[in-house]
Amino acid sequence: PPEAGLRLGRADRHGTSGVQPGAPGIIGRFPGKQAQRANVRAGGDHEEVEEMDGVHPDTRIGHVHLKVSDLERSVDFYTRVLGFELQTRWRDEAAFLSFGGYHHHLGLNTWHSKGGPPAPLSTAGLYHFAILYPDRAELGRAVKRLLDSGWPIDGAADHGVSEAIYLRDPDGNGIELYCDRPRAEWPREPDGSLRMFNAPLDLEGLVAAAR
Repeated sequence: PPEAGLRLGRADRHGTSGVQPGAPGIIGRFPGKQAQRANVRAGGDHEEVEEMDGVHPDTRIGHVHLKVSDLERSVDFYTRVLGFELQTRWRDEAAFLSFGGYHHHLGLNTWHSKGGPPAPLSTAGLYHFAILYPDRAELGRAVKRLLDSGWPIDGAADHGVSEAIYLRDPDGNGIELYCDRPRAEWPREPDGSLRMFNAPLDLEGLVAAAR
């Protein structure tokens, strides 16, 4: 659905994301400063850096970019099994996919990984990325599509704040499909902090909620 979005998170297995230095179209790298957000204003021969407090609450992680070993296999999985739409390609080396006509929520490339094996479980990297659906019915539709395709599910959980399904793509990259409960229903500790947990998920009920 157009409202679906991506976020980074924890809960499955291995994978990598991000833009690789030297990739096509990459001109340079912004030398960010730790623990500081800044507005940089050019003025003559100098730049003025302004400290800023916090980050706007509407800020989002806009896309995930994965290294894959077989581009065609990955494009087939993400379009056929998860319903992404292919927006554009970079020759036979990269593809950009999204929901709802956005330029891309997901990038796939073989610049450094063509024919390569999945990353070993014990190495550092992305644990998983997650696709956020606007409501339980849309998540149910996504899970039904997954089950109808015959793609295996690794796990499912009710986290209190959300309901989630876990799987892996053809390269072993972890994926979470989830929907949030209304914020007012999120469980909390007496001190007001969030109380998240792993409880059994009613998968049949979730699929039945699909519209």
